[in-house]
Amino acid sequence: MSLRNPPSFQHLAMQSLLSNPSWAISAMETLPVLIFPSLFMEVYARAHTEVLKALVQAWPFHCLPLGDLEESPDLETFKAVLDGLDLLLAKKERPSRWKLQVLSLRKEHPNIWTWGYPSMARISSPDILTDKPTESHCSGMTKEQPLMITMDLTIKDGTQDALQAHLLHWARERRERVQLCSRKLQIWSDSISEIQKALHVVRLDSIQELVVSEFWNRETMKIFAPYLSQMKNLHLLKLSKMRADFYTASQKNSWYSWKIGAHLGQLQHLRELHVHEVLFLYGKLPAILRSLRPLKALSLSACALQDDDLRCLSQAPCTRQLQHLQLTSLFMDNSSPESLRDLLEHVASTLETLALEDCAFTDAHLSAILPGLSQCSQLLVFSVYGNHISMAALYNLLSLTARLGHLSRGLYPAPLESYRPQEWGLGNIDPERLALVLASLGQVLRDLGPTQRVQICTDFCHHQNKCQFYSLGPDGSWVLTEEGLPSLSALSV
Repeated sequence: MSLRNPPSFQHLAMQSLLSNPSWAISAMETLPVLIFPSLFMEVYARAHTEVLKALVQAWPFHCLPLGDLEESPDLETFKAVLDGLDLLLAKKERPSRWKLQVLSLRKEHPNIWTWGYPSMARISSPDILTDKPTESHCSGMTKEQPLMITMDLTIKDGTQDALQAHLLHWARERRERVQLCSRKLQIWSDSISEIQKALHVVRLDSIQELVVSEFWNRETMKIFAPYLSQMKNLHLLKLSKMRADFYTASQKNSWYSWKIGAHLGQLQHLRELHVHEVLFLYGKLPAILRSLRPLKALSLSACALQDDDLRCLSQAPCTRQLQHLQLTSLFMDNSSPESLRDLLEHVASTLETLALEDCAFTDAHLSAILPGLSQCSQLLVFSVYGNHISMAALYNLLSLTARLGHLSRGLYPAPLESYRPQEWGLGNIDPERLALVLASLGQVLRDLGPTQRVQICTDFCHHQNKCQFYSLGPDGSWVLTEEGLPSLSALSV
C-alpha cells in the first residue's frame, strides 16, 4: 500500500473556501496575502469564473503573471480575468489593497506560480517590471496611471488567435485607462488595415523587437513607415521576404531605402538589424546605414548587393562597434576582395561572431580577409561554410584561426578537393576524396592544437534549414551530424 502525504492545512483551507463560492468572494478582502498565488491556481484550474473575477480585483501584487501559468488561458477564462479588470477599473475610488499595475501574458518566469508568495512579490516590484518602457511618455498622466497589459503580438493573414483578437478589441475600447504593451511584435501580413488596427492600440514605444515579413507592397510600406519612427525603444528589427514587384525601377529602390533609412535614423536604441531577401537594397544600402546609431549585430542574407554596398559596410559609423556580423548567400564571386578586407579591419577590435557563409568566396577573397581576420582578437565564433576554397586555402585559414585565443567554434567548408571534378555545389561529395581530406585535416588540427570546435560542412539547404557537419571528436575521429542552419543568434550564444 502506497503512502501519501496528507493535504496541507493551506490546501484544506482553500478547498473549504471554494466549496462556497459566495463565501469565498465575500472573504476576498480579508484573506492573507500568502494564500493568493495558490488560490488563484486552484480557481483558474477549476474555471470558477465569478471567484476569478473577485481574485483579480483583490490581487495584492503589482503584477499578475497570467502567461506563466502552466496552461495557457482559454478564451472564457481569459474573459473572466478581463471582466475582473473592468470591475476594478469601474471603481470610482481605488481600494486600499489595490496594487495591480500589470497583467502579463508573456512567458518569462515559468516557475513563479510554484515558487509562491516570496517570488511573486519580488518579481512584482515596480522597479523591475521588464516591459516598462525606458522612455516614458506618461509624464503628464494623473496619479492613477493606466493599467498595463503586456503580450507578444503576431499579426498574420487568415484566422487570428482568438485570445489576442479579443484582447485587442477589449483594449481598443479602454485606451484611456489601459495600455497594451508588446515587447515583441511580429507582422506576417500585408493587410494594412489589420496592421493599423493593432498599431493604433499598442503602445509603440513598448516594442523592443519587430519582425516584418512576407510580401509587402509599396503602399503598405508607405503607410507603415511613420509608425516605425515611433518605436523609440526598438532594439531589434528583422525585415524579410519583401515582394519582388517593389523594384521595377531604380527610383523605387531609392524611395524605399530613403524612406526606411529616414525613420530608422530616429531610433536611438536600435542595436540589431537583420535583413533577409530584401532586394530593394541593391546599390542603396548606404541610404539606410548612414543614419543609424552604432549597431551591435548586423545580418544580411540573400540580398542583392553592389560593391558600393559592401564598401559602405566598411565605412559606415554604425558598423564600427559591431560584435556580431553575418553575411549569407550574397554571391560575392564578382565583388572586390578589398571591400571584405576593409570591412574586417573596420570591425576587428569588437567582433565576437563572424559569419561569411555561402557567399561564393574564392581563394582570392579568403586571402584578402586573412590580415583583417588575424586582428579579430575577441572572436568567439567563425563560420565560413558554403564557399569555394581549396585545401591549401583551408590550411592557411585553420593555421590563422588556431592563433585566435578566444575562438571556441569554427564552421568551415569542405574544400574543393572533396568533390568530384567540376561538380562543386551539386552536393556531389566524393566519399573517397572526402576521407582523404578529413584524414589530412585531422593531422593538421592535431599539430595546430586549436581550442576551437572545428566543424566541416559537406552539405546544406537554406530552404529546409539543414546543414551536415563533420566534427572532430576528442578521440581524433570525425563524427557526422545533421543540424539546423546556425542563425546569428545561435552562433553568438
